Formats: sequence, structure tokens, C-alpha cells
Amino acid sequence: MDYALAIDDAPTTIPAGTGILLVHPSTAETDRIDTDFLKTDTDQFLVISTRTTAREVTQKLEHYEVEEDKATILDALSVERGYTRRQSDDVRYVSAPEDLDGIVAETRRFLDETEGKRRISLDSITELIYYTDEQRTREAAERLLAILDEQDAVGLFHLAGGVHDESVVDEFRGLFDAVVELGRAGTVTTTF
Repeated sequence: MDYALAIDDAPTTIPAGTGILLVHPSTAETDRIDTDFLKTDTDQFLVISTRTTAREVTQKLEHYEVEEDKATILDALSVERGYTRRQSDDVRYVSAPEDLDGIVAETRRFLDETEGKRRISLDSITELIYYTDEQRTREAAERLLAILDEQDAVGLFHLAGGVHDESVVDEFRGLFDAVVELGRAGTVTTTF
């Protein structure tokens, strides 16, 4: 099974199981790439948010006209910050961004419970490293990529390149099938 892809300078389709690393400057606007990825050729998608709350993710989806009825949001911030939260079919929570096992388990649960073309977006690896460390985050990313492959889904994983040593960025690049680089001026280059 192939998935259509709406990213500049990228192939028009990618095979099921593909994991894409989005490397961007820490101040760059990634919403357009993220939402174009989620709304193209998709039956269901999961947004794993370690940087913003479920409410903020919903606002982003509305702003970019992404079909919200296809969305499930995994909010990793609200519980830790003490925000009001209401578990529902389309909004789930883990206790904090450092709950990597919970993030992996909820991703597996989402993919087990859905069918068709499924996508996940993880925003962001940088936050997971901040809350845990590079090794634990790398292991979690490897587990998530294995689940994508086993479930014929695809994923986009955000990494703020400028805040990490180049060796760390290169290490994460090596885990993924493809890398999309967003430049400061909004230029996009890809390696597939």
C-alpha cells in the first residue's frame, strides 16, 4: 500500500511503514507541512503532542482545515500541567512527555483500533529528549517506527535541529527512511 505525500521536493507517494523525520529550526513554522501530511490520503490520524495541549492541536487542525473527524489527539502536557482534561474517543492523555511507554502504548492502541490509511505525527522528539534523554527517546522512536511498519501506517516526527548537537541530529536521521529539512527561509529539501 502506498500513501500520497504533499511535501515539496518529495516523492508523490511513499510506501506503508515509512517514517519521516522533519528537521526544522527551532523558530520555524512547521504547521503547514504537518497538516498537509495529515490531511492527504488519510482515513485516520493520531497527533502525539508533547509541545502543545489537545485544545491547541484542535485549533491548528481547524485553522488548516484538516478533517477533525479523522483525528485522535494524544496530549502529553495537560495532566502534568494540571489543566482540565476530558478523556474521549478522540482525545487521550498520558501523564507527561516523559511517559514514553504510555506514548508507545497509546500509539499501538490507536493503530490496533483503526483501519485503512493511518498516519501519526509526533511533535516533538526535541521535547521528549528535553523531558527524558537522547537514549530513551531514540529507543521510543525505534519502537514507534517498528509499530508503523508492522501496522502499514506512516509517520512524521518533528526535531528542532538547531537545539541539538549535530551528532544527535545525525543519529536520529539514521533511524528514519526519509528526512525533510525545513530551512529558516521556509525552503524544503528532502532525502528519501
